[in-house]
Amino acid sequence: MKTDPSSFKNGPLQGVRIIDATTVVLGPYATRILADMGAEVIKIETSSGDQTRHYKPLRHEGMAGYFINLNRNKRSVSLDLKSPEGMEVLKRLLKGANAFIHNMRQQAADRLGLGYEAVRALNPDIVYCAAVGFGSAGPYSGRAAYDDVIQAGSGIAGLFAQVHGQPMFAPTVLCDKITGHTVAYAVVAALLQQAKGGGGQAVEVPMLETSAEFALVEHLHAATFDPPLGEIGFKRVMSKFRKPYRTRDGFMCILPYSDSNWADFFRFTGRTELLDDERFRVLADRVQHIDELYAVVEKEAPRFTNAEWEAFCNRVSIPCMPVRDLEGVLQDEHLQAVGMFQPATHPTEGDYRVVRSPVQFAEPFRLRHHAPRLGQDTINVMRDAGYSDAEIDSLVAKGAVLAAPPVAE
Repeated sequence: MKTDPSSFKNGPLQGVRIIDATTVVLGPYATRILADMGAEVIKIETSSGDQTRHYKPLRHEGMAGYFINLNRNKRSVSLDLKSPEGMEVLKRLLKGANAFIHNMRQQAADRLGLGYEAVRALNPDIVYCAAVGFGSAGPYSGRAAYDDVIQAGSGIAGLFAQVHGQPMFAPTVLCDKITGHTVAYAVVAALLQQAKGGGGQAVEVPMLETSAEFALVEHLHAATFDPPLGEIGFKRVMSKFRKPYRTRDGFMCILPYSDSNWADFFRFTGRTELLDDERFRVLADRVQHIDELYAVVEKEAPRFTNAEWEAFCNRVSIPCMPVRDLEGVLQDEHLQAVGMFQPATHPTEGDYRVVRSPVQFAEPFRLRHHAPRLGQDTINVMRDAGYSDAEIDSLVAKGAVLAAPPVAE
């Protein structure tokens, strides 16, 4: 018998409880994806909170914009995990959870008593996910890892050197977010196995391996074979001429791709002599001569304005897009029309902009909880776990837990 999708008004993970001991970007991004899909995510924080709470500018201490969108739909519980009493609260929460996710170095988790075997002893069916810098079986295991380090080690920074002559970091925390997505789908897969009666398991998602696999999807190419059939790296995307092209009044991505795209481009620009050029007639040959081909686009692009290029390209279905800065993204007519940026009012932080989940399920994205203040949900979560008010007051007095006054949402 099929289940009525409307019974999952908060998303397909409604009813799943996740204990989230992650910080900064990688882990919180993963758990935000899961929270947006309906999971109850309980964010475990120290007394100082996740460091992204404190990035300036902000309206009130501990509630930076960086933190607000990254930690929506979650509940905050603040514990001193170095105290036996604080650790005991976490253990009680783990007993009632479907999954536990952390991005500590595994050695640190083990020292805290949060290794897989210790957590499994509390809850044999739990999905235990460790997001780490480097896989535990390799010589880099236990090293410190941040996004820049992984961009360097995964080949991503080196790709810039092959194309532009020097290594560079992509100006976004690329590897953190790639790994965050990977954590989310890995946990969902393990939860599916759990729901089908397969029990719990340990899941390890290492940043380096995840990012290297990501970079090699297209770039392994000729090196797939043993011995290699050519140099590693996919030629089309490593062309120095692959870039936004200067037009008469701006920059555009102009990307003829199919045979018919290129024929239309040659006719539009008057380069009809290239229609029968054997180098450019089919995709496999075009890739081998991609520098010459993209050089043609670069030469022709300044003849027309962005609007003229858009009108032509859209008429004949050539992929194109004007280059936008981040402010332009916020004003984009398509993103505005699909409600990508939604106004909201936080109970303590006032009006702000929500960047909704890009995924649309049968039930639309819902902002169930604004990003919590530090320890905002400690009391209610502990009550749900069976603690009496007297016990909670005692633990607060000892400093084992931090409990901010609840806020009406």
